Formats: sequence, structure tokens, C-alpha cells
Amino acid sequence: MRLHDYEPRPAHLKWLLDSDPAIRWQVMRDLTGAAPEAIAAERSRVGIEGWGAQLLACQSPAGCWGGSPRGWRDDLPKEDRDLLITLYTLVVLMDLGLEPASKQARKMIHRVDERLVFKRLDNRPFLHGETEPCINGRILAVGSYFKEPNDELANRLLGEQLEDGGWNCKAPQSRRSSFHTTICVLEGLLEYERAGRKSAAVTKARKRAENYLLERRMFRSLRTGEVIDKRWLRFSFPAFWHYDVLRGLEYLRNAGIKPDSRVRDAIEIVIKRRHQNGRWPLNLLHPEYIPLEMETRIGSASRWNTLRALSVLRWYGNTTW
Repeated sequence: MRLHDYEPRPAHLKWLLDSDPAIRWQVMRDLTGAAPEAIAAERSRVGIEGWGAQLLACQSPAGCWGGSPRGWRDDLPKEDRDLLITLYTLVVLMDLGLEPASKQARKMIHRVDERLVFKRLDNRPFLHGETEPCINGRILAVGSYFKEPNDELANRLLGEQLEDGGWNCKAPQSRRSSFHTTICVLEGLLEYERAGRKSAAVTKARKRAENYLLERRMFRSLRTGEVIDKRWLRFSFPAFWHYDVLRGLEYLRNAGIKPDSRVRDAIEIVIKRRHQNGRWPLNLLHPEYIPLEMETRIGSASRWNTLRALSVLRWYGNTTW
């Protein structure tokens, strides 16, 4: 595997940089080695222009986002749909890199913290979480990133970890972990630790869950070695609650995990997804909704997927084992 062949070329970098501030600052950080001051200056633009500013402008005075298209999750009351859209939007704002200390972020999260509740759960504050670990993992992440880490929510998730190392929203009926739920909780615990709550218990839980993914080579059945779900070999952004190979590898990179032979199959999937022009396409769009269109043409070159794939390949290529 000649990973140096997948280093970004000047034309690739120019294409990536000719985009939204949310992509530019991450390209500068992960791929070009720009000066910290330049990276910070670019990141500061996320809240005042482009996709970040568009999403922030869609927040209602009540603190939520909504406006779902007709037919989307009609099985839920409008109130619950809006809370889901709010969660998805907050996660995307975090992915965009909206600076938590910015006045735009502080105003946004204050509205969420002061005004949003789960009415069906006796008006539990939104950032205190609800009942499903996949949702609570995401809430733990956005709360830790934008506001403060929630110890009670983190401890609840630790108590819900299954024997095989992961989590499942269908537990206790199912005792087998779900890749989807596990990645959501892992990302939440990582942000919780980054917010200053590093502990032996959290580190141990994350290690067990990381091994759950790695023992399955990030996408294979532990019993048969077969691909568990072929949709995991196709990459999207935003991911919402869905697992895929690139999202799993990106988590390992963000967590500072040293790659070993157990990720080799997944890395090969990433390489195979690259088009001949050196860019990665948008393979699919999930049905979930946020009030923003970024990259919407399936099959077309995706700056998000290209940035993420190149960053993962650099992480893998810079490690010897």
C-alpha cells in the first residue's frame, strides 16, 4: 500500500481551499501545516459567513431549529421532530468547527440551555439528555463542546455499556452492540474528556468500545468475517446517527489512537473510494434533515469526504507498526 501516492497535490489543496471557511480551516490544520494564527483566523469566520452563519441564522428565538419538509418523520409530534433537527444541527455546527468561545456560539447555546426541554420527560433540560444512548452520546458531545460536560449523562452512558464493549439503543432487549450507537457514544465520551473530565473509568470504557470496532476490522462480522452492512462502505456528510467506515476511522484519528493492522481493511476501502481525479465523491445522503444544503449531488466530488479521507490516510501513513 503506497500511501504517499494519496498525499494531496497542489491542485487538490487549491480545490479544497476554494470553499467554505469550515473546510478551509481544517485543511489548513490537517493538510497544509499552516501557522496556528492563520488557522485560528480562518476558523473565526465559521460563525459569521458561509454554512455556519446560515445555520445559526435558522435558530428560532425559542432555541430550536425546525422547518422539516413534509413527510419527514411524520410519525413524531412536531415538537420531537424539531428537537431531533436541533440535535443534528448542533452536531454539524460542532463538525464545522464553530468556535465555542465566539459570541455567536455563546448566544446560540444559551438559547438551547435556557429554553429547550424534553416535555415528554417531565421537562428535562435538553442538554441533560433523554433515554437513548445514541442520542445521549451526541448530546454529551455538543454539551461538552459548546457549554460544559455533563457528569450525570456521562455516568449514565458508562452504566449502559454492554458486555461486548459497545452500546445499543435497543438494549436491554438486545445485548449485542450496534456500530451506530457505539460511534455516537464514543464521540460523546471523547468530547467529554476533552472538556476536562478525563478519568480512568471513561478511558477504560472508550478503550473497550474502540476494541469492539477494531476487533471487527471496523466493518466485519466477528464470527464470519463478512461485511456487516455494505452501506458502511459508502461515505456521507453529515453522518447524523449513521456509522460508516470513514466515520469510524476519523474517530480513531481524532482520539489519537495509533493505527495497527486491524484498520488495514478499512483503509483499503477508503483508498478504493477515491476517483481518478484524486477526489472522493459523496456516496449517499441520509434521510435526516437540517436546514442547510451543503453537498447534495450523490456521485459528485465531495470536499468534506476528500478532506476527511486525506486526513485519515495521513494519520495512517505517518504511523509505523
